[in-house]
Amino acid sequence: MNARTEPRLLAPLSNHHLDALEEEAIFILREVAAAFERPTLLFSGGKDSLVLLKCAEKAFGQGRIPYPLLMIDTGHNFPEVTGFRDLRAKELDAELIVRSVEDSMKRGTVRLAHPGESRNVHQSVTLLEAIEEFRFDALIGGARRDEEKARAKERIFSHRDSFGQWQPKAQRPELWTLFNTRLHPGEHFRVFPISNWTELDVWQYIERERIALPSIYYAHPREVVERKGLLVPVTPLTPPRDGEAVQTRTVRFRTVGDITCTCPVESPAATAADVVLETLSVDVSERGATRMDDKTSEASMEKRKKDGYF
Repeated sequence: MNARTEPRLLAPLSNHHLDALEEEAIFILREVAAAFERPTLLFSGGKDSLVLLKCAEKAFGQGRIPYPLLMIDTGHNFPEVTGFRDLRAKELDAELIVRSVEDSMKRGTVRLAHPGESRNVHQSVTLLEAIEEFRFDALIGGARRDEEKARAKERIFSHRDSFGQWQPKAQRPELWTLFNTRLHPGEHFRVFPISNWTELDVWQYIERERIALPSIYYAHPREVVERKGLLVPVTPLTPPRDGEAVQTRTVRFRTVGDITCTCPVESPAATAADVVLETLSVDVSERGATRMDDKTSEASMEKRKKDGYF
């Protein structure tokens, strides 16, 4: 076969943008270790925190992450996720600190309006109690700017005052990747190393690095009901209401959180590669498509972040 008739070979897809995002995340993780005395990494067992954990492994070496992992447990988390959280922490020989909203309820610092109320918003109280208990001065989280409008406003190094509050109009500039990490007593930072990543970046990185995830991130049969344009999973915490028809659909979760406010999407995607292809065609953010608590102004993300939320 001559040069004119030989088939063209397709060039391999470039990973340069993932390399750049990974390099930035590793730089920020190391900066936190150098600048703060008592940092912690928020670890839920969800995909973003698992990506963050993978970057931390690369930053410091396997089994050498220099700060503990912290989970604020509502008591209403999917068992597939909490089980995977515990397994991953054990594999890394990492210290895992779990603090529960239920303990805050027993102390009387959290009071529900009614037994069925979502505990998601109340995580702020338990988180602030954990910060005071361990005197954390930096909390590393997996939030991204593309998730929600309020998160798009936030800096990578997000200063919180002595009440744990975020002041969106008084944020510190971050020019030329220079971070102002000065703190007064009682203050702390929330740090977001993958803030500049998108949902597609996360899934491409998961595929490239072969990061294991809880099974509910991939297609599986589940009983659901249709409610307000969402597929609500049928569980003891979220039973069907009068007149709702229970259906078994093939679904996956784009994001995971409190069972009472997290919904799956219909999907046949069974692998990370499948999810990458599916994500290329979506036009609604993860939270916009799957979180019931983000649908109301009373539970707006900006208000919650001002009150100390992640």
